Amino acid sequence: MTLAPETTDLKVQLQLDAGDDAWFTVCDLGALLPGRGVAALLPDGHQAALFRDRAGRLYAIDNRDPFGGAAVLSRGLTGTHQGRPFVASPLLKQRFDLETGVCLDDETVRVATYEVRVS
Repeated sequence: MTLAPETTDLKVQLQLDAGDDAWFTVCDLGALLPGRGVAALLPDGHQAALFRDRAGRLYAIDNRDPFGGAAVLSRGLTGTHQGRPFVASPLLKQRFDLETGVCLDDETVRVATYEVRVS
């Protein structure tokens, strides 16, 4: 059985520290539409950009574009390149791998990624 996200009480959570068992709730699952990003303010003042693909997989990366410095990655266009999901920055169009955070156009640059779960 498949549940529509709008009819569930499921929450999207991020693990903010790798060794930490604490998870931070950022939004309802229904707030994430396939192909669209959502920005979330984190407790430390940083922002995360959350994405949901058409298969239902969730991704979270730092929302700050390292090239332009603005917190805009949640507003970027999503796609795939050689089977890898990415978001293209709305500023200068650099693409960031949603799984690893590596810039596909300059592999020396990366953004932070977060573990995501639904509970």
